[in-house]
Amino acid sequence: MASTKPEAAVNRRRQILDAAIRVFARQGFHACRVSDIAREAGVAYGLVYHYFESKEEVLNELFSERWSVLLAAIEEVDARPIPPRAKLDAVAGFIIDSYRHDPELMKVIVVEVTRAANSFGRTHLPEIRQAYELIAKIVSDAQQAGEFRRDVDPMYASMWFYGAIEQLLSAWVFELLPAGDGEFDNAREMVVETICGGLERGAGGR
Repeated sequence: MASTKPEAAVNRRRQILDAAIRVFARQGFHACRVSDIAREAGVAYGLVYHYFESKEEVLNELFSERWSVLLAAIEEVDARPIPPRAKLDAVAGFIIDSYRHDPELMKVIVVEVTRAANSFGRTHLPEIRQAYELIAKIVSDAQQAGEFRRDVDPMYASMWFYGAIEQLLSAWVFELLPAGDGEFDNAREMVVETICGGLERGAGGR
């Protein structure tokens, strides 16, 4: 019997986190209360506090959990013996597919964390910057290999690349652009072509 308790606790914690995603996406982080999360999860109000000290901790965990997956994915892509354009295409695909498969979670991360410069975004700047640095490494390695032009700062290129994708996510979140499998694939191709096309021109330059 004792061996099932940890598993039950993990499942209950996951239940609360999943409910929080729906509540944050529907109501917005600042407008909701812990009681809203409890109601959505179908658990007692006090049980949320048993696992989390506050709704801030819930949001922090949701972000850290998803962002660590992104960081691992970029590192895995960079380790592949493929051209830099293919690496950036794979990273763009991973991020866009994350929205395709879990739009509510990605809405929460974009709206409540990465674009919240004065609150959660600032708290998580080290993790956010780590993603920029991993993408910049792909660019820098390609520059050293003569495949990308060398007169562009890799970190700037990284921010242009990720910023373009994040802007697309925001457009889908706020329904400014149509969202569907065809649109997702076209958007990925356009971002990669725009960024890599510019980086590949005059690759042998200074």
